[in-house]
Amino acid sequence: MLRLTGLESVPAGFGPSVVTIGKFNGVHVGHLAMIRRTRELAAERQALSVVLTFDRHPAALLHPESVPEDITGLNRRLELLEQAGIDATLILPFTQELAALSAREFVSRILSDGLSAVAIVVGQDFRFGFRAEGSVQTLRELGAEFGFEVIVIPDVTPEGTERVSSSLIRGLLESGDVSRANRLLGRVHAMRGLVVHGDARGRELGFPTANLSHEATGLIPADGVYAGWLIDQDAQRYPAAISIGTNPTFPGERHRRVEAFVIDETLDLYDHDVIVEFVECLRGMTAFDSIDALINQMSEDVVAARVVLASA
Repeated sequence: MLRLTGLESVPAGFGPSVVTIGKFNGVHVGHLAMIRRTRELAAERQALSVVLTFDRHPAALLHPESVPEDITGLNRRLELLEQAGIDATLILPFTQELAALSAREFVSRILSDGLSAVAIVVGQDFRFGFRAEGSVQTLRELGAEFGFEVIVIPDVTPEGTERVSSSLIRGLLESGDVSRANRLLGRVHAMRGLVVHGDARGRELGFPTANLSHEATGLIPADGVYAGWLIDQDAQRYPAAISIGTNPTFPGERHRRVEAFVIDETLDLYDHDVIVEFVECLRGMTAFDSIDALINQMSEDVVAARVVLASA
């Protein structure tokens, strides 16, 4: 996949292209439906399939007090787009200049002059241009003028009722319902980051954990214990019991931690870039009256994780 950052990075003579536009936060099954149609149209028209997205959520510039949390992180988002089979991704820095473009200027400069678009694939609620002045109808009218077709993808409702959206998935993860979130994502939700040194408390209890750096990317699910996988930087995949929270049994801890206990393996993962996947929530986070009670529960968590992962 060709990765382009900024309109100036688009090569001269680029195109023709079929372009799908959006934030693609999460690259969920609704986004994948748009990408699938983009690829089909590109193949039919002997054109390049292109995703046009942004380096950050527009709210980070326009409404910084209420920016939705990123589900994946930009690098992971690009990996997922590449896995979906797209030919090129254009990442536009969301700046004041970009936000000030009128709907016509956006189409003229970016879609027509920049990408030589012959078709645009969008969702039903697509808006664009200064203060979201442009609608799907606006895009159709401009398409007739600039020579591209507009294809609107209907809402994707994999469960038959509520349409899949990044905000729905974000809410599910924040409530700990990773199983349903995974179904709507079309894959297992994950975080990615470096393994750093913790306080070695898990090792002292007989459950040494890989602690993710606070700079890890991907939305952190609700506090609790999860069955999942740890994928090391060499792509080796290990079953894991994962804890998220502030270790309430031990007073004084303030920061939420993501800690993965790799089952049946003894590994040195410090400074490794790892992916932690969340398959199913086993229980909420609890403060225990004694260390022995905590150790007993951790042993039960490992058994439960084995059962879940055996059929995952």
